[in-house]
Amino acid sequence: MSGTENDNAAMDLASGIAAFESREFRRASQLLSPLAQAGNAEAQYRMAIILQNGLGTPEKKEQALQWMKAAAEQDQAMAQHGLGFMYLEGEGIEKDPLLAIKWFRKAAAQGMVGSMACLGRIYEDGVGVKQDDTLAQQWYKKAGF
Repeated sequence: MSGTENDNAAMDLASGIAAFESREFRRASQLLSPLAQAGNAEAQYRMAIILQNGLGTPEKKEQALQWMKAAAEQDQAMAQHGLGFMYLEGEGIEKDPLLAIKWFRKAAAQGMVGSMACLGRIYEDGVGVKQDDTLAQQWYKKAGF
């Protein structure tokens, strides 16, 4: 990409995020979709949220999952947390607590407090793993609880 193309992509990303935050989801989708297709992790994450929740468009869980995975695999922490939640709840995919733990751990390593709390709950309740109060408390403490 040339400098001008990079500048345009950065402006489209900023505009897409602003539209998303302003709840103008159709406009956000128009701006973010090409960037997501080009591999931008932030755009992929936002597109996943739009499609996952049917924001300005019909819900498309499978496509949401694809975007969430793509962003998570690029170390986008919010997407890692989101993917962990999708595996934990079986949203758009079969429940898999071990994969949920994998993604929550990756997000927690980047400081995602919500992922730390989810890990605490998983170990406290024994969701797909042996119940472990000590490990649960360690995660809750990391989360600041």
